[in-house]
Amino acid sequence: MERLTINIPDEKSSLVKQILKELGVIIQPDKKVNLSDVRKKLANVSVWSDDDLKVFEESKTAFENLKPQQW
Repeated sequence: MERLTINIPDEKSSLVKQILKELGVIIQPDKKVNLSDVRKKLANVSVWSDDDLKVFEESKTAFENLKPQQW
């Protein structure tokens, strides 16, 4: 199944929807976003401290100090 988004003029919307439904097209209603839910999700995003990021910096320097093995 293919998903298609089209912009229909307001005065022709009901006619186009009726024709598409007769052809077997499933029309999904627009999803309305609840801003308070989005804000709650964003509030739960964790914040990393400098100590948390220190591990990544140490790992980066460890890789830089590796030398290829001689054959």
